[in-house]
Amino acid sequence: MKTSASIIICLITFSLARSQHVPSIEEVISLRNVGNVQLSPDGKAVAYTVQTTDWNDNRYDTEIWMYREGGKPFQLTHNPKNSTGPLFSPDGQWLAFLSDRGNKNQIYVLRVNGGEARAITREEEGIAFYEWHPDGKRLVFVKAEKDDKAKKEREKRYGAFEADDKEFTLSHLWQIEFNPDMQDPSERPCYETVDSLKVKAGCIEWPKAKRITEGKFTVTGFSVSPDGTKIAFSHQPDPLINSFVKSDISVVDIATKKVTSVVTNPSGDSFEDWSPDSKELLYTTNLNDTVSNFYTNSKLFAINLETKATRQLAKDLDEDLGGFSWEATGIFSAIWNKTKRPVYNINPITGTFLKLGGFPDQVFSLSFSKDGKTMAFTGRNDDQVSEVFTIANAESRQQITNMTAQIKDWKTAQSEVITWKSKDGATIEGVLHKPKNYDPSKKYPLLVMIHGGPTGIDTPNPVPGSVYPVLQWLDKGCLVLRPNYRGSAGYGEAFRSLNVKNLGVGDMWDVMSGIDYLDKKGMIDKTKMGSMGWSQGGYISAFLTTNTNVFKAISVGAGISNWVTYYVSTDIHPFTRQYLKATPWSDEMIYKKTSPMTNINNAKTPTLIQHGELDRRVPISNAYELLQGLRDKNVPAELIVYKGFGHGISKPKERLAANWHNWQWFNKYVWGEKVELPLGEKK
Repeated sequence: MKTSASIIICLITFSLARSQHVPSIEEVISLRNVGNVQLSPDGKAVAYTVQTTDWNDNRYDTEIWMYREGGKPFQLTHNPKNSTGPLFSPDGQWLAFLSDRGNKNQIYVLRVNGGEARAITREEEGIAFYEWHPDGKRLVFVKAEKDDKAKKEREKRYGAFEADDKEFTLSHLWQIEFNPDMQDPSERPCYETVDSLKVKAGCIEWPKAKRITEGKFTVTGFSVSPDGTKIAFSHQPDPLINSFVKSDISVVDIATKKVTSVVTNPSGDSFEDWSPDSKELLYTTNLNDTVSNFYTNSKLFAINLETKATRQLAKDLDEDLGGFSWEATGIFSAIWNKTKRPVYNINPITGTFLKLGGFPDQVFSLSFSKDGKTMAFTGRNDDQVSEVFTIANAESRQQITNMTAQIKDWKTAQSEVITWKSKDGATIEGVLHKPKNYDPSKKYPLLVMIHGGPTGIDTPNPVPGSVYPVLQWLDKGCLVLRPNYRGSAGYGEAFRSLNVKNLGVGDMWDVMSGIDYLDKKGMIDKTKMGSMGWSQGGYISAFLTTNTNVFKAISVGAGISNWVTYYVSTDIHPFTRQYLKATPWSDEMIYKKTSPMTNINNAKTPTLIQHGELDRRVPISNAYELLQGLRDKNVPAELIVYKGFGHGISKPKERLAANWHNWQWFNKYVWGEKVELPLGEKK
């Protein structure tokens, strides 16, 4: 019997192996993904977004799906230009969402039980974000101010020009009435022709939005108090990216429109949520820290609006905090803990916290029922793509979606988390991907894929890659290492601070020590290695290009090549000052120590450079500087510029191209193969 059972198991395993295939790059890019999730007040319905790939229009489309208790999920919206931000009305009878149907993002509503969606707003500037008022009779939203007339007049005479960091549009709070019985005004014109004159004839007028706040600030986040009388909001002097450090929190009385400042620390303050009794605010802050808030922990506080007394919560939770929801059952958030992202429940009185069980390995978007006892969320285990779940009374978990079924017949990445010691003794973790048919007796080529940030993080994932064809490389026969180098999220403030004044250098230690660890275990062929990464990962790859000669090929995606060049042209100057603790004019040597260009004369590794044409975060001058330096040293180098893109590649066709460019480059220099870019439609 045992022999028969063994034969059957072997036959099943062989059959599964034969049925699995390596997906094409197009299939990987076309994976459907769940996003934002919202739970109905009674906890019996879930709305969530699903992103799909539209190859014909070369874009990603997001639409809303619905699940009702006892039924099956179904697609709720079908809009050519995305439907996002679903929110249930307080009575659970309506679902609001944002959609652009040719007139910028507007708020639409539809009955949960069925019917057509109808617009609630028609604001010329479009809606940035919104929320239901607790009475269900209003919606509160944020929109940008109208274009400056003076600027338009100026352009008529002098053409287009702009003073750096001085021209912007502020955003403010507005509200609009919602009458569930009102007929859609577009169905009955407001004017009818009578005797060649236009007169009002029983028309239905659109409800007009009423302004709530005004002044020289821009609203960046808000929420209406549970009792419906006030709105707490985060605001900063302007919408410029570096002004987040000047963010404060105020409260506006809806009836009187009186604004009261509540939290005004020297560094950034961010509103999180109201207490259920509307008496306190929850917020995160960097307090007085304006010089290291890029990598140090934000802190969590509650403030009593009447007494102004504050108390710090979760003091010993050593990670950058945010994304909190204050419910009757506690304060909740999903927070990175190494390669896991568990849900924490913080006691609002004592500030103590508890890591909850019964959840997948990584949890993301959270939403709660009105009583706080049921939660909907997105999350995944290490071998899944993200799914939608509900959990009631902290124990009965239900999976709503089955997105992972998309990859059931794929040869996916086999992942494990490994740990090693870096040059200075720091403990580094990384994710090691192996092919399906991994043979421990063999030595494999190694590709190192480095995440951005630096406060990003890599986790086990069955389909890693983005602009890198990882599954195809694994099937070709290699290992892929994704190091969570110093500075990564999930490992605490001290770890995130380890590359301060040591950017590139310490990161290189972490990568190279990881390679040495695998080599000592006899797992890799060091004569066939490559490295790649985007943004900060691109910078580290550029640093490896000019400071090592162990790789056969390197790919630098949107990477920094010279910190001086970067500092004077990026849109986030404080980043450099905080990590290097200097400007180029106060400490030239730290800029040289950490810049790839400093050692360009030592470069020998063939390097592919990929960059967005309009990148402001890492301006394309960094790409041209590295390219010219490599060419001057007769190092094989190629620059691919993706037209019309900024810091990331956000369209499927160009993402497909970037994958192919990396496939060509590494196959040529690591495996010695020439690959032509396929032309024509894929069959």
